[in-house]
Amino acid sequence: MIKGQIRQGLRHADQQNLVIAYEPIWAIGTGETCESAEANRVIELIRQELENFNTSILYGGSVKPGNIDEIMAQPAIDGVLVGGASLSAQGFSRIVNYEL
Repeated sequence: MIKGQIRQGLRHADQQNLVIAYEPIWAIGTGETCESAEANRVIELIRQELENFNTSILYGGSVKPGNIDEIMAQPAIDGVLVGGASLSAQGFSRIVNYEL
């Protein structure tokens, strides 16, 4: 299903100027986060469908100060898309200042 969505959605896209954000549909608006290893696996699947292997792919499902380390430790995840956690300056600062 993911591969078909990528093929269909990016059919006419300029992949040289593209950033993709991935969040499982079941996680949208729930506050639940996908297991980091599963997010990494899906992002690897997405990357295999791209013409430009260097396209940045972000994970965007309920990224919080408490899970940023685990998410960013995954090799296929290039960054994160932050939603509600950006409402707390202290929490958002922890995410923004993440270091490998």
